[in-house]
Amino acid sequence: MAADDDAAGPPIAGVTMRQLRPSDYGPVIAAIDDWWGGRHMADMLPRLFFEHFTDTSFAAERAGHLAGFLVGFLSQSRPAEAYIHFVGVHPGERGQGLGRLLYEAFFDVVSARGRTVVRAVTAPVNTGSIAFHRRMGFQVEPVPAGRADVPVAAGYDGPGQDRVRFTKHLR
Repeated sequence: MAADDDAAGPPIAGVTMRQLRPSDYGPVIAAIDDWWGGRHMADMLPRLFFEHFTDTSFAAERAGHLAGFLVGFLSQSRPAEAYIHFVGVHPGERGQGLGRLLYEAFFDVVSARGRTVVRAVTAPVNTGSIAFHRRMGFQVEPVPAGRADVPVAAGYDGPGQDRVRFTKHLR
């Protein structure tokens, strides 16, 4: 996740929030690898998220251009939980509270649907995402054998695909 803003507060001037649409797939996929500094991330966000989870996913625009997005969904297996799958904030928009705005929109929607727990994961190399989640009130889930600085779930997404797992309890 590339959500690394920490400014709190009201909506951001000039930014429009809306639900994600199937037509957002192309612009997101075209930008995503650049937003992650060249890391190949597009494969982690298939089109199905833009077709089947639009009521719990959001796009933020500034002057008609994509400034950020959040893809999340309600867990079908765990009725009290929701999951944030992917979040991106344009590098030029970071540090202005856009990530917080996207997360809070998600919290509001899932809370209204009775969800009390939100989960998310990030790669251990994404220190900005780890710090952001902690600032947003997420707790890092403990694992039996983690790194000294942050617990890492080894092989969580397959061999060599370690992840830091987060949990946040909504009020």
